Amino acid sequence: MKSGRLYGNHGLSRRTLLRGLLGGAVVTIGLPPLERFLNANGTAYAASGDDGFPRRFGLFFWGNGILPARWTPTGKGTTWELSDQLAPLAAMKSKITVVSGTKVGVPNSQPHGAGAAGVLSGMPLLMQGNNTTFGGPSIDQLIANAIGNETRFRSLEFGAAPGDGYSYNGPNSLNPPESSSYALFQRIFGTGFTMPGDTPKIDPTLGLRQSILDSVGEDIKRLEMDVGAADKQRLEQHFEGIRLLEKRLVMLQEAPAKLDACKVPKMPELDYPDIEGRPQLQLKNQVFAEMMAYSLACDQVRVFSNWFTHPVNNLLFQNAPTGHHELTHNEPDPQPEVHKITVQIVEALAAQIAALDAIQEGAGTLLDHMLVVGTSETGLAKTHSLEEIPLVLAGSAGGKIKVGMHYRSEGGENTSKVMLSVCRAVGADLAKYGAEGGEAKDGLSAIEA
Repeated sequence: MKSGRLYGNHGLSRRTLLRGLLGGAVVTIGLPPLERFLNANGTAYAASGDDGFPRRFGLFFWGNGILPARWTPTGKGTTWELSDQLAPLAAMKSKITVVSGTKVGVPNSQPHGAGAAGVLSGMPLLMQGNNTTFGGPSIDQLIANAIGNETRFRSLEFGAAPGDGYSYNGPNSLNPPESSSYALFQRIFGTGFTMPGDTPKIDPTLGLRQSILDSVGEDIKRLEMDVGAADKQRLEQHFEGIRLLEKRLVMLQEAPAKLDACKVPKMPELDYPDIEGRPQLQLKNQVFAEMMAYSLACDQVRVFSNWFTHPVNNLLFQNAPTGHHELTHNEPDPQPEVHKITVQIVEALAAQIAALDAIQEGAGTLLDHMLVVGTSETGLAKTHSLEEIPLVLAGSAGGKIKVGMHYRSEGGENTSKVMLSVCRAVGADLAKYGAEGGEAKDGLSAIEA
């Protein structure tokens, strides 16, 4: 394989392609956005538990917070009772831990957006003119970096309500969630899926596609010598993404290990249309939850994020007189309609957890071998509060996290401490989580087993 010419007489530009020859054919790779293209304005198998099952991670996120007075459980430690907003989780109380009283340490620079960035990345919201973005990866992608590279899908993002979600690889790099359960089913269990234990159907073009980086190796070396340190880092990240894709192409040619818990779920309906202006959130979420549980059991993926609803949404929940966000601000206290919506949200979280707990794995269940975090971007949405952040942890990640307890942070500890404990429990051995006021270098030891 011989590398072609890196760039012509006019030098490096954003249209530059790395060219090489592979099997007699010309192959090319484009470049990521580099600093030198901008103007002056800068306008292994995942860590397993003792029982040998891989660790997995799931995020369940909803918008517009909670009512702290009706959310916080009574009692502490293992002597506690679920609140009325958490009542839908009663059947799985022994497999969850509720953390209350924590707060986000980043500035509340934008209602809802700052809280989402603070909870999910531990970093301040990055303001870029009229646009905003996360300053670094969200927690699901931090974890996917550590445990998501040995499966067909590095991570999967989905949600009953259409929207962008907050799954960030880094600034301005968003992983949009799929809101069609039918489309997600086809992506996971359609073409390209091989039942564990069966012989895969080999795509003859994979051999060509998996060696592209090798074919332009000389161009890569010359290019890295021609750019600054920041651009070199961007290139390394870009090429690493291609390498990971090549690894997954190789995996498609290998017969997956036989997994007793794996089966193909029922195919979803093509669509779940709104009924009298109300989206079928619970039904869509149930379909997604069961599909994702089998995606994990079949080891197609080990990291997912369920963006059930989004901040500032005005979705019409069942029996609600008007939109969710509007109610959080305009309904008089004690906000009974907001309370009913929050209960419906927790019912959806319970459905996600129950679907995972229904799949037997060894002496335990799929839920026992993973960790699910349920959270929102604010505590009391009426005031856009970054205190009393709701946190429900389900599953123990193979015994790494305590379950069946309520931890109350009386001093308002940083929410990032919980997230750091979560990352470490599922196999992402981070030195810290977040930055600036949201930084945590120590986890929350009280919930660690």
